Amino acid sequence: MESVEVTYDAEKVTYEELTKYFFETHNPEQYGGQGPDIGDQYRSVIFYANKDEKMIADNLIDQLIHKGLDIATIVEPAGKFWPAEDYHQKYYENKGGTPYCHIYRKLF
Repeated sequence: MESVEVTYDAEKVTYEELTKYFFETHNPEQYGGQGPDIGDQYRSVIFYANKDEKMIADNLIDQLIHKGLDIATIVEPAGKFWPAEDYHQKYYENKGGTPYCHIYRKLF
Protein backbone atom coordinates (compact mmCIF):
# COMPACT_ATOMS: atom_id res chain seq x y z
CA MET A 1 0.00 0.00 0.00
CA GLU A 2 1.36 3.38 -0.96
CA SER A 3 0.38 5.93 1.66
CA VAL A 4 1.44 9.09 3.42
CA GLU A 5 2.03 9.39 7.14
CA VAL A 6 0.75 12.74 8.38
CA THR A 7 1.97 14.27 11.63
CA TYR A 8 0.01 17.31 12.69
CA ASP A 9 -0.51 19.75 15.53
CA ALA A 10 -4.07 19.23 16.83
CA GLU A 11 -4.07 22.79 18.18
CA LYS A 12 -3.72 24.10 14.61
CA VAL A 13 -5.81 21.61 12.63
CA THR A 14 -8.13 18.83 13.68
CA TYR A 15 -8.13 15.23 12.53
CA GLU A 16 -11.59 15.85 11.09
CA GLU A 17 -10.37 18.82 9.03
CA LEU A 18 -7.47 16.76 7.66
CA THR A 19 -9.76 13.86 6.85
CA LYS A 20 -12.22 16.12 5.04
CA TYR A 21 -9.33 17.52 3.01
CA PHE A 22 -8.26 13.97 2.15
CA PHE A 23 -11.72 13.24 0.76
CA GLU A 24 -11.78 16.52 -1.16
CA THR A 25 -8.37 16.10 -2.85
CA HIS A 26 -8.77 12.67 -4.41
CA ASN A 27 -11.58 10.53 -5.81
CA PRO A 28 -13.04 8.59 -2.87
CA GLU A 29 -15.47 6.87 -5.25
CA GLN A 30 -12.88 5.11 -7.41
CA TYR A 31 -12.45 1.43 -6.61
CA GLY A 32 -9.13 -0.30 -7.24
CA GLY A 33 -6.91 2.73 -7.79
CA GLN A 34 -6.70 6.46 -8.33
CA GLY A 35 -6.94 7.99 -11.77
CA PRO A 36 -4.77 6.00 -14.15
CA ASP A 37 -2.96 4.27 -11.24
CA ILE A 38 -4.75 0.95 -10.99
CA GLY A 39 -4.11 -1.69 -8.37
CA ASP A 40 -4.70 -2.50 -4.73
CA GLN A 41 -1.69 -0.41 -3.65
CA TYR A 42 -3.46 2.73 -4.95
CA ARG A 43 -6.83 2.22 -3.26
CA SER A 44 -8.36 4.90 -1.05
CA VAL A 45 -7.68 4.09 2.60
CA ILE A 46 -7.78 5.98 5.88
CA PHE A 47 -5.60 4.52 8.61
CA TYR A 48 -6.67 5.38 12.14
CA ALA A 49 -4.65 5.39 15.37
CA ASN A 50 -7.50 5.21 17.87
CA LYS A 51 -11.27 4.75 18.19
CA ASP A 52 -11.92 8.51 17.98
CA GLU A 53 -10.16 8.75 14.61
CA LYS A 54 -12.08 5.71 13.35
CA MET A 55 -15.37 7.24 14.48
CA ILE A 56 -14.57 10.53 12.70
CA ALA A 57 -13.60 8.78 9.45
CA ASP A 58 -16.68 6.53 9.54
CA ASN A 59 -18.92 9.55 10.24
CA LEU A 60 -17.51 11.48 7.28
CA ILE A 61 -18.02 8.48 5.01
CA ASP A 62 -21.62 8.24 6.22
CA GLN A 63 -22.11 11.94 5.41
CA LEU A 64 -20.79 11.43 1.88
CA ILE A 65 -22.93 8.35 1.33
CA HIS A 66 -25.95 10.36 2.53
CA LYS A 67 -25.08 12.95 -0.16
CA GLY A 68 -25.31 10.18 -2.76
CA LEU A 69 -21.64 9.33 -3.24
CA ASP A 70 -20.54 5.70 -3.67
CA ILE A 71 -17.54 5.74 -1.32
CA ALA A 72 -14.76 3.27 -2.05
CA THR A 73 -12.56 4.52 0.80
CA ILE A 74 -11.94 1.92 3.48
CA VAL A 75 -10.99 2.56 7.11
CA GLU A 76 -8.32 0.34 8.69
CA PRO A 77 -6.22 0.41 11.85
CA ALA A 78 -2.78 1.94 11.35
CA GLY A 79 0.15 -0.42 11.40
CA LYS A 80 3.85 0.18 11.13
CA PHE A 81 4.69 2.88 8.60
CA TRP A 82 7.63 2.24 6.29
CA PRO A 83 9.16 5.18 4.41
CA ALA A 84 9.08 4.80 0.64
CA GLU A 85 12.15 4.14 -1.45
CA ASP A 86 14.19 7.15 -2.54
CA TYR A 87 12.68 7.20 -6.04
CA HIS A 88 9.24 7.83 -4.48
CA GLN A 89 10.40 10.79 -2.39
CA LYS A 90 9.42 14.19 -3.80
CA TYR A 91 8.07 12.31 -6.81
CA TYR A 92 6.56 15.22 -8.74
CA GLU A 93 9.51 17.50 -8.04
CA ASN A 94 11.96 14.90 -9.32
CA LYS A 95 9.91 13.70 -12.31
CA GLY A 96 8.53 17.05 -13.35
CA GLY A 97 4.90 17.36 -14.13
CA THR A 98 1.66 18.05 -12.37
CA PRO A 99 -0.17 15.80 -9.90
CA TYR A 100 -2.86 14.07 -11.94
CA CYS A 101 -4.91 12.38 -9.22
CA HIS A 102 -5.34 15.26 -6.82
CA ILE A 103 -7.88 17.84 -7.82
CA TYR A 104 -9.74 19.72 -5.09
CA ARG A 105 -13.53 19.55 -5.04
CA LYS A 106 -15.72 20.75 -2.18
CA LEU A 107 -17.66 17.86 -0.63
CA PHE A 108 -18.50 19.12 2.88
